[in-house]
Amino acid sequence: MATMTAAQQRAQTKAEYDAFLAGCPSRKLLDRLSDKWVTLVLAALGSDGSHRFGADCAGEPRSMRYSELSRLLAGVSQKMLTQTLRSLERDGLVTRTVTPTVPVTVAYELTDLGLSLHQMMRSLKTWAETHMDDVLANRATYDTRAA
Repeated sequence: MATMTAAQQRAQTKAEYDAFLAGCPSRKLLDRLSDKWVTLVLAALGSDGSHRFGADCAGEPRSMRYSELSRLLAGVSQKMLTQTLRSLERDGLVTRTVTPTVPVTVAYELTDLGLSLHQMMRSLKTWAETHMDDVLANRATYDTRAA
């Protein structure tokens, strides 16, 4: 039986990831990434912060304070935002920087890994905003037929 180096074992394991299989770790990652708050946090951190009505999340990625994110993400609870940011930090998509001021300042920023995912998440957000009228019309048609 041939032995494999650690690098060969990692490459084989990576090649075996299949999200269609129940036990695959990539399925848990997809579950996390499909969360609306994850999508919105990544879109917010990857933009310049100009999020007026109708504005795309354009611009350069920048760090944002917790309070900025909280104000920007209407409807997110403190608990949910904290959990989302912690999970993104754990996955290596976001870094958390604490500045010892009074009060303490905490800022979040996308890592290189987070930046590699940002464009896709921003596109998903934009697609949802662009096609919402179509989806609402389809829902109304479906509901009328079903009734």
